[in-house]
Amino acid sequence: MLRAPSSYRRIAAHLRRGGLIAYPTESCYGLGCDPDNRNAVLRLLRLKQRPQHKGLILIAADYTQVERYLHPLTQEEQKRLRIAGAQAVTYLMPARPSAPRWLRGSHDTLAIRLTAHKQAAQLCRGVGSALVSTSANRSGQRPAKTCAQCRRLFGCRVWVLPGRVGKNRKPSTIAMWADGKIIRS
Repeated sequence: MLRAPSSYRRIAAHLRRGGLIAYPTESCYGLGCDPDNRNAVLRLLRLKQRPQHKGLILIAADYTQVERYLHPLTQEEQKRLRIAGAQAVTYLMPARPSAPRWLRGSHDTLAIRLTAHKQAAQLCRGVGSALVSTSANRSGQRPAKTCAQCRRLFGCRVWVLPGRVGKNRKPSTIAMWADGKIIRS
Protein backbone atom coordinates (compact mmCIF):
# COMPACT_ATOMS: atom_id res chain seq x y z
CA MET A 1 0.00 0.00 0.00
CA LEU A 2 1.21 3.50 -0.81
CA ARG A 3 1.96 5.68 2.18
CA ALA A 4 4.18 8.57 1.13
CA PRO A 5 2.46 11.81 0.11
CA SER A 6 5.00 12.10 -2.72
CA SER A 7 3.63 8.86 -4.21
CA TYR A 8 0.12 10.34 -4.33
CA ARG A 9 1.44 13.57 -5.85
CA ARG A 10 3.09 11.53 -8.63
CA ILE A 11 -0.12 9.55 -9.24
CA ALA A 12 -2.22 12.74 -9.24
CA ALA A 13 0.15 14.33 -11.79
CA HIS A 14 -0.05 11.19 -13.95
CA LEU A 15 -3.86 11.34 -13.82
CA ARG A 16 -3.94 15.07 -14.68
CA ARG A 17 -1.79 14.32 -17.75
CA GLY A 18 -4.41 11.80 -18.89
CA GLY A 19 -2.73 8.68 -17.55
CA LEU A 20 -4.55 5.48 -16.70
CA ILE A 21 -4.09 3.49 -13.50
CA ALA A 22 -5.04 0.04 -12.26
CA TYR A 23 -5.66 -0.36 -8.54
CA PRO A 24 -7.21 -2.89 -6.14
CA THR A 25 -10.89 -2.57 -5.21
CA GLU A 26 -13.44 -4.63 -3.30
CA SER A 27 -13.53 -7.60 -5.71
CA CYS A 28 -10.91 -7.09 -8.45
CA TYR A 29 -8.47 -4.60 -9.86
CA GLY A 30 -10.11 -1.43 -11.14
CA LEU A 31 -9.07 0.48 -14.22
CA GLY A 32 -9.31 4.20 -13.70
CA CYS A 33 -8.49 7.73 -14.68
CA ASP A 34 -9.36 11.35 -13.95
CA PRO A 35 -13.14 11.59 -14.52
CA ASP A 36 -12.80 15.17 -15.82
CA ASN A 37 -10.27 14.26 -18.50
CA ARG A 38 -12.34 13.33 -21.56
CA ASN A 39 -9.33 12.07 -23.54
CA ALA A 40 -8.26 9.78 -20.68
CA VAL A 41 -11.80 8.38 -20.35
CA LEU A 42 -12.01 7.72 -24.09
CA ARG A 43 -8.58 5.99 -24.03
CA LEU A 44 -9.74 3.85 -21.12
CA LEU A 45 -12.90 2.87 -23.03
CA ARG A 46 -10.87 1.97 -26.14
CA LEU A 47 -8.38 -0.06 -24.10
CA LYS A 48 -11.20 -1.90 -22.38
CA GLN A 49 -13.20 -2.21 -25.62
CA ARG A 50 -16.27 -0.85 -23.81
CA PRO A 51 -18.92 1.22 -25.58
CA GLN A 52 -19.26 4.79 -24.31
CA HIS A 53 -23.07 4.67 -24.15
CA LYS A 54 -22.94 2.31 -21.12
CA GLY A 55 -21.46 4.93 -18.79
CA LEU A 56 -18.91 4.40 -16.04
CA ILE A 57 -18.69 4.13 -12.25
CA LEU A 58 -17.00 6.76 -10.12
CA ILE A 59 -15.55 5.77 -6.77
CA ALA A 60 -14.73 8.27 -4.07
CA ALA A 61 -13.58 8.37 -0.47
CA ASP A 62 -16.42 10.70 0.51
CA TYR A 63 -19.39 12.60 -0.86
CA THR A 64 -17.46 15.86 -1.34
CA GLN A 65 -15.50 14.18 -4.16
CA VAL A 66 -18.65 13.46 -6.20
CA GLU A 67 -21.12 16.14 -5.14
CA ARG A 68 -20.42 18.42 -8.13
CA TYR A 69 -21.59 15.65 -10.50
CA LEU A 70 -24.88 14.97 -8.67
CA HIS A 71 -28.07 16.71 -7.70
CA PRO A 72 -27.59 17.82 -4.07
CA LEU A 73 -28.11 15.26 -1.29
CA THR A 74 -29.38 15.81 2.23
CA GLN A 75 -27.25 14.74 5.20
CA GLU A 76 -29.45 11.65 5.57
CA GLU A 77 -28.96 10.74 1.88
CA GLN A 78 -25.20 11.20 2.23
CA LYS A 79 -25.27 8.79 5.16
CA ARG A 80 -27.25 6.28 3.06
CA LEU A 81 -24.62 6.54 0.32
CA ARG A 82 -21.79 5.96 2.82
CA ILE A 83 -23.48 2.89 4.26
CA ALA A 84 -24.08 1.49 0.76
CA GLY A 85 -20.39 1.95 -0.09
CA ALA A 86 -19.43 -0.12 2.95
CA GLN A 87 -21.58 -2.89 1.46
CA ALA A 88 -20.04 -2.44 -2.03
CA VAL A 89 -23.25 -1.05 -3.52
CA THR A 90 -23.00 1.34 -6.45
CA TYR A 91 -25.98 3.62 -6.98
CA LEU A 92 -27.24 5.06 -10.26
CA MET A 93 -27.89 8.60 -9.07
CA PRO A 94 -29.49 11.63 -10.72
CA ALA A 95 -26.68 13.56 -12.39
CA ARG A 96 -26.47 17.31 -12.78
CA PRO A 97 -26.92 18.40 -16.40
CA SER A 98 -23.29 19.57 -16.25
CA ALA A 99 -21.99 16.05 -15.43
CA PRO A 100 -19.87 14.96 -18.41
CA ARG A 101 -21.62 12.80 -20.99
CA TRP A 102 -18.42 10.74 -21.33
CA LEU A 103 -19.08 9.51 -17.77
CA ARG A 104 -22.85 9.14 -17.96
CA GLY A 105 -23.01 7.53 -21.38
CA SER A 106 -26.59 7.68 -22.69
CA HIS A 107 -28.04 8.06 -19.17
CA ASP A 108 -29.23 10.93 -16.98
CA THR A 109 -27.74 9.12 -14.00
CA LEU A 110 -24.20 8.58 -12.84
CA ALA A 111 -22.95 5.42 -11.10
CA ILE A 112 -21.39 6.34 -7.72
CA ARG A 113 -19.80 4.27 -4.93
CA LEU A 114 -18.21 5.65 -1.79
CA THR A 115 -15.70 2.85 -1.53
CA ALA A 116 -14.96 1.19 1.77
CA HIS A 117 -11.95 -0.64 0.29
CA LYS A 118 -9.16 0.81 2.39
CA GLN A 119 -6.58 1.23 -0.38
CA ALA A 120 -9.03 2.54 -2.99
CA ALA A 121 -10.41 5.09 -0.52
CA GLN A 122 -6.87 6.10 0.48
CA LEU A 123 -6.01 6.50 -3.21
CA CYS A 124 -8.98 8.84 -3.75
CA ARG A 125 -8.00 10.86 -0.68
CA GLY A 126 -4.34 10.91 -1.71
CA VAL A 127 -5.00 12.22 -5.23
CA GLY A 128 -7.77 14.49 -3.97
CA SER A 129 -10.55 13.35 -6.27
CA ALA A 130 -12.99 10.71 -7.34
CA LEU A 131 -11.76 8.17 -9.89
CA VAL A 132 -13.30 6.36 -12.80
CA SER A 133 -13.57 2.75 -11.70
CA THR A 134 -14.29 -0.05 -14.12
CA SER A 135 -13.02 -3.60 -13.87
CA ALA A 136 -9.50 -4.12 -15.19
CA ASN A 137 -10.25 -6.33 -18.16
CA ARG A 138 -11.31 -6.28 -21.77
CA SER A 139 -15.08 -6.06 -22.05
CA GLY A 140 -16.66 -9.47 -21.50
CA GLN A 141 -13.53 -11.09 -20.03
CA ARG A 142 -12.70 -11.92 -16.42
CA PRO A 143 -11.35 -9.02 -14.37
CA ALA A 144 -7.75 -9.03 -13.20
CA LYS A 145 -7.30 -9.94 -9.54
CA THR A 146 -3.59 -9.25 -9.19
CA CYS A 147 -0.99 -6.66 -10.04
CA ALA A 148 0.81 -9.19 -12.27
CA GLN A 149 -2.36 -9.96 -14.26
CA CYS A 150 -2.87 -6.24 -14.88
CA ARG A 151 0.69 -5.81 -16.08
CA ARG A 152 0.31 -8.74 -18.50
CA LEU A 153 -3.01 -7.42 -19.75
CA PHE A 154 -2.14 -3.73 -20.18
CA GLY A 155 1.66 -3.53 -20.28
CA CYS A 156 3.06 -0.01 -20.06
CA ARG A 157 -0.23 1.64 -21.12
CA VAL A 158 -1.45 1.58 -17.51
CA TRP A 159 0.34 2.44 -14.26
CA VAL A 160 -0.44 -0.58 -12.06
CA LEU A 161 -0.50 0.11 -8.32
CA PRO A 162 0.38 -2.79 -6.02
CA GLY A 163 -2.05 -3.89 -3.36
CA ARG A 164 -4.62 -6.45 -2.27
CA VAL A 165 -8.04 -6.94 -3.75
CA GLY A 166 -10.86 -7.14 -1.18
CA LYS A 167 -12.63 -10.35 -0.26
CA ASN A 168 -15.80 -9.78 -2.31
CA ARG A 169 -16.23 -12.51 -4.91
CA LYS A 170 -18.56 -10.55 -7.16
CA PRO A 171 -18.44 -6.99 -8.51
CA SER A 172 -20.38 -4.31 -6.67
CA THR A 173 -24.15 -4.49 -6.70
CA ILE A 174 -25.65 -1.73 -8.84
CA ALA A 175 -28.99 -0.28 -7.76
CA MET A 176 -31.24 2.63 -8.66
CA TRP A 177 -30.96 5.46 -6.13
CA ALA A 178 -34.65 6.42 -6.21
CA ASP A 179 -36.20 3.05 -5.43
CA GLY A 180 -33.34 0.66 -4.65
CA LYS A 181 -34.19 -1.57 -7.61
CA ILE A 182 -31.22 -3.91 -8.23
CA ILE A 183 -29.74 -3.59 -11.72
CA ARG A 184 -26.78 -5.96 -11.13
CA SER A 185 -26.21 -8.24 -8.17
